[in-house]
Amino acid sequence: MITERVRILGLIGREVDYSYSPLIHNTAFGILGTPYYYTVFNIEDQSLIPDALRGAKALGIRGFNVTIPYKKEVVPFLDELSQEAKSIKAVNTIVNEHGKLIGHNTDIAGFASPLLPYKERITGKHVCIFGGGGAALAAIEAFKRFFMPKEIVLFVRDLEKARNIVDETWHDPALPVTIVRSDDMEKIRGCSVIVNATPIGTIGREQGGMTSIIPLDQELISSDQIVYDMVYNPVDTPLLQTAERTGAKTISGVEMLIGQAERSFTLWTGMEMPVTAVRTALLHEMHNNKPDYQPHT
Repeated sequence: MITERVRILGLIGREVDYSYSPLIHNTAFGILGTPYYYTVFNIEDQSLIPDALRGAKALGIRGFNVTIPYKKEVVPFLDELSQEAKSIKAVNTIVNEHGKLIGHNTDIAGFASPLLPYKERITGKHVCIFGGGGAALAAIEAFKRFFMPKEIVLFVRDLEKARNIVDETWHDPALPVTIVRSDDMEKIRGCSVIVNATPIGTIGREQGGMTSIIPLDQELISSDQIVYDMVYNPVDTPLLQTAERTGAKTISGVEMLIGQAERSFTLWTGMEMPVTAVRTALLHEMHNNKPDYQPHT
């Protein structure tokens, strides 16, 4: 029996079998009855990226999401960048338009979406971000475009590397970015928003036993802050659990995950994602797979 051709989409990353992106997109495709299938492509080494993208062109793969650690690494091998991707030189979505690979960044709007109701609490205030990769750059750009805080404090492990990245991508004197070491924790007390843009806290990716980017026993978070963890697996990370106990407003990475996925979906298909049904399916799956995961206090 002749069946309609299935178009392939996927996630490019390293050791990202834990991702819920296949569930999100394949649920949406099933609801809409569209001939697409989304899978995971683990690329073990950066040196393989050029071959992977050439292969995507040759095979007619429709597109990709891009995640840790390749959001910046894919850029030199793309044919064109959207304005958002150019602004931070990082890509999280690739669309194959008849053999031309176009890089987009839907993380920027996806990150901003759940923060918009709190704009008055952010504009003109200090905000802080942990991380120096593509996700952190998307958060910086989102704060600039949608909120204009007084200052962004960027917490990183490698100061020199972060300075080089920021100098390369950030040129707005109206919004200073101050780079500090990630263990200089006292500075977060003055931030209206605390953002974890690292993978620390993700199930299966604990680094040196860390399950939270912020020590959970030092009472560094207060009730008047917003704590935004880009980690979405688990939904209630140890960082968010601790923030909730202090009375802080918390935002799960699930909201950014769905927000950026919705925009990627439209870029690939030209259709709107059935977001309500997708969120229901995602949260149901996450609840069923909820780990016995308690914060270290």
